[in-house]
Amino acid sequence: MAKITLSKLRHSYYPNPSEPSDYALKEIDLDWNDGGAYALLGPSGCGKSTLLNIISGLLVPSEGSILFDGEDVTKLAPDKRNIAQVFQFPVIYDTMTVRQNLEFPLKNRGMAPDAVNARVTEIAQMLGITERLDERASNLSADAKQIISLGRGLVRSDVNAILFDEPLTVIDPHKKWVLRSKLKELHKQFGVTMVYVTHDQTEAMSMADTVVLMKDGHIQQVGPPEDLYNKPNNTFVAEFVGAPPMALIKSEGVDGFGEGQTLGIRAENIQIVPKGEGRLTCTITESEFLGSETLIGLDHGHATGLCVLKSGMDLMPEGDEIDITFNNNSLHVFDAAGHRTAAQG
Repeated sequence: MAKITLSKLRHSYYPNPSEPSDYALKEIDLDWNDGGAYALLGPSGCGKSTLLNIISGLLVPSEGSILFDGEDVTKLAPDKRNIAQVFQFPVIYDTMTVRQNLEFPLKNRGMAPDAVNARVTEIAQMLGITERLDERASNLSADAKQIISLGRGLVRSDVNAILFDEPLTVIDPHKKWVLRSKLKELHKQFGVTMVYVTHDQTEAMSMADTVVLMKDGHIQQVGPPEDLYNKPNNTFVAEFVGAPPMALIKSEGVDGFGEGQTLGIRAENIQIVPKGEGRLTCTITESEFLGSETLIGLDHGHATGLCVLKSGMDLMPEGDEIDITFNNNSLHVFDAAGHRTAAQG
C-alpha cells in the first residue's frame, strides 16, 4: 500500500504542445493517502483515464511527477510499480480455469501453495464464485469473466494500489449493486489504496471515501461524496452530481438576490403550494413515476433543470401550471462566473 502524490502533472498527446487546449490534463497537484478509497469521476473525455494510466505507468506524463510513498516512479514501467489494474473489459486467460486465473498472479510471485490456496479461497468466497473455481474461463459469460478479472486484481495483498478503470461496464445491472458492496467490503477488510475511474456518479458516490471530479482536464472538486452534493464548488459540480441535478435559477427571477448571481436548489428542497402562494409559477414539462415518489419536471424562464419530488405515485398533466416555493436556507449561491459564494443555510 502506498500514499500516491501527483505533483504538477500535465499531459498532452501532441509532441509539441503550446496552448492550454493542447493538454488533456492541465496542472494537477493531488495527494491520495495510503489505504484511501478514491473515485475519479467526470464526463467522457475529461482526462480521468489519462490520469489513471499515468498513475499505472502506461503513460509517462508530459510534465510533473508521480510519487509512491515519496519515491519518484514517474518513469518506472507498470510492472515495477507493484500495482494491480482492472480494466473496463475482462483480462483473463480463457484456456485456464477460474481457479488457475486467480492463482496465476500469486504463483508468479513465488507464494507458497498453501498460502495461494487460502487467498484464492478467500477471494472466491467474497465474490461468490466458489462453486465455479474449476470451470474453464472460456465457458463463462462476459460479466462472469469480468468478475474473475476483478478477482485477479484483488487477489494480491502486497500491492501499492489497485486501479479500476470503469470495471462494471459489462456487468449485469442487477449484479452491480452486489459487486459494489463486495468491493467496499474488500477495501475495508484489506485497506489497500483504491482508485476507481467512472463516469457513473452512483458508482463514485457509493464506492469512494473521496471523489475527485474532473472536467476538461481540470479538477473541479475533491472531497467526500456528501460535500460534492451539499457544497458544490461551482455550477458544473452542482449539475453533474445528483439525480436529478441541482436546479439553477437566475437571481433576476427571485426577490432579494444580487444581479448576476445564480441560485442552486435541490429538488427535495422545493415544495408545491396552492396557486398564488408560491415564489415561482412554473409549467409542468414531464411527470415521471419513481416508486415512492414522482419526479415533476418544470419550466420557468429564469431556471434550468427545475424539478420537484412529490410523494406518492400520482402523475401530473404536462402543460399544467403549478406554484412552487423554497426556503432561502436551502439555496446555494454562485457568482457570475459560476463559482460558489455561499449557501444560505
